[in-house]
Amino acid sequence: MSTTTEQDTLQSRLPDPIQFFPEMAAIAAAMSKATRNGAIPQTTITLVHLRAGQLVGSTYHTVRQTEILRKAGETEERITAVASWQDAPYFTDPERVALQLVEAVLTPPPTGERVPDDLYAKASAHYDEKALWTLTLAIAQICFFIPVALIAKPIPGKPLGKNYSK
Repeated sequence: MSTTTEQDTLQSRLPDPIQFFPEMAAIAAAMSKATRNGAIPQTTITLVHLRAGQLVGSTYHTVRQTEILRKAGETEERITAVASWQDAPYFTDPERVALQLVEAVLTPPPTGERVPDDLYAKASAHYDEKALWTLTLAIAQICFFIPVALIAKPIPGKPLGKNYSK
């Protein structure tokens, strides 16, 4: 007699979108290729994606990015501290700027611009133009997939292609 966990019986709200929009696979591959150009460390991109998932409340993205970081050998302290990166001693200055940028993009300030000149200047001090574009595209990449996770609710922790119900 086997028991099933709640995760074993989870189903996404929508089926895999690739059956309706096969070009999404090419878009996703192109976005990944663009961000893996070596201009910034892949770890920084994944930390940014994890923080984005936390900011929007996406279990799918937080589980996925945490899994990627663990497989890359990241410490539990660094992974856990992404939620409180501002006072955590585990991040480099460039990583802090990247996390600050994703927060600025996804969190409206009480007044003023989301990415003010001083934040851009801070980012420019750590990243050249190609790296800034890479970071911008990495944020765009996660923003492309956030609605998928929040609306379709793919199953957290399932391998790609198996996290949709149909």
